[in-house]
Amino acid sequence: MITVDARGLSCPQPVLLTKQALDAHPEGCRVLVDAPAAKANVTRYAQKAGFNVAISEQNNDTIIDISK
Repeated sequence: MITVDARGLSCPQPVLLTKQALDAHPEGCRVLVDAPAAKANVTRYAQKAGFNVAISEQNNDTIIDISK
């Protein structure tokens, strides 16, 4: 599973990077974010695109696992 490190980036960059990763790897990806807005936007995008989303927290980061 590919990992997208979007920590420190402001929207819409995390969503755009997630879209690029899912276009290249339609089976899914893992996205690392550190901002609440990025967490919400990436989650919303993935769900609207028909993916399953699992969210976990580690230290100050959010890990978003996106899968079909």
